[in-house]
Amino acid sequence: MKLNKLIVAAFAGSLLFVSCSSDDDAKVDTPSGAYDNGVIVLNEGGFGAGNASASYISDAMVLENNIFSAVNSGDLLGDTAQDLGFVGDLAYIVLNGSNKIEIVNRYTFVKVATISTGLVNPRFVEFENGKAYVTCWGDGTVTTDDYVAVIDLATRAISTKISVAEGPERIIEENGKLYVAHKGGYGYGNKITVINTANDTVTTTITVGDVPNSLEVENGNLYVMSAGLPYYADTETAGRLDVISLATNTVTRTVNFTESTDHPGNLTIEDDKIYYTLDNAIYTMALNATTLPAASLFTTTPQGSYGVYSFAVEDNHIYVGDAGDYSANGQVHIYSTQGALQKSFTVGVIPTGFYFND
Repeated sequence: MKLNKLIVAAFAGSLLFVSCSSDDDAKVDTPSGAYDNGVIVLNEGGFGAGNASASYISDAMVLENNIFSAVNSGDLLGDTAQDLGFVGDLAYIVLNGSNKIEIVNRYTFVKVATISTGLVNPRFVEFENGKAYVTCWGDGTVTTDDYVAVIDLATRAISTKISVAEGPERIIEENGKLYVAHKGGYGYGNKITVINTANDTVTTTITVGDVPNSLEVENGNLYVMSAGLPYYADTETAGRLDVISLATNTVTRTVNFTESTDHPGNLTIEDDKIYYTLDNAIYTMALNATTLPAASLFTTTPQGSYGVYSFAVEDNHIYVGDAGDYSANGQVHIYSTQGALQKSFTVGVIPTGFYFND
């Protein structure tokens, strides 16, 4: 569920290549399991429907849907898959509606354990110092009970909860610090919380644009894309990109979108380029750009997609998840970095994220 709290209910046509010089021996990557060397597509499912799932697209462009059920005796994954994080040989799958985390072997997807105590509206997960950090909204009707759950990876129990502002969402780690974007839950946030993982305490907060939705770290900077306030807020505002120095925790550059109806999302950085989406268009710009690109790289209109629900750029491919009508199975479209369509797949309901399992 990527929207504020309940406000709104492969690869290329050729195989990926390993680049080797003529005098180097080619390295053979032996798969660790059936779902190694490919991308896991996490399918959110309808909120309350209990139909979350995971799909797998191999490097050879072969799709398998419902991989969790396939290897776990038909068991269902749960309600509203929100995020997936890899640590070692394990994958932690955050189920927002089920208030739990399913732990599976990342290469076989066989279930290892379930964490279901102490998680209320869990959202996203990150790892550091033998711990998992899970952003949690708490009770949706309460603005002061949001927290980051700290899970000991050895015991798989919550060791502490770090109180934070309302609506913690995306979380990213760099140099022992966690950066948490506050999208806002029922309300609308505009803060980044900084947490020291050495003692699991909040050290500072940074003001960014309204409704921050994406985080990326590159070259000592944190890049934050904010959507702006939506049309149904009291006052609609445009999105913006903030660049924060991690050395000083201050905003050093801001790039504003011009129209109040511009609500960008899905910021990612690949090969020293920024990629982001706006409606059904994909844009790219330099890391040091101070103005927005004049034109999009391409749009998803030819595929009948009128918005981008999930997005990733990896190994010269652009991945777009199309949620469609949010009830039928969604689509994944894979493009070159020039915008040429290479492959489309039908996956589960509401493809919400791409996780590269190499």
